[in-house]
Amino acid sequence: MDYRLTDEDKERIKLLNEVNKNKFKNFSLEQLIRLQELLEKKDYSHQKKANKSKKKLLSQINVEIYKHDDAAIWK
Repeated sequence: MDYRLTDEDKERIKLLNEVNKNKFKNFSLEQLIRLQELLEKKDYSHQKKANKSKKKLLSQINVEIYKHDDAAIWK
């Protein structure tokens, strides 16, 4: 098996580290959508806890995307 990190892996890790530090405070709508795409591509089915965390994070990302999209509602 090839365990080298791809460019997408590096980008996903970078965005996840930012989420870990600042939650979604400094994220643009484009970054949120990109992180969502990268997480959906990654298969965590072999790790139960990681897959559960992925689903939870995706739901949080959806909320943040909604907030960015409909900013007038949240003000």
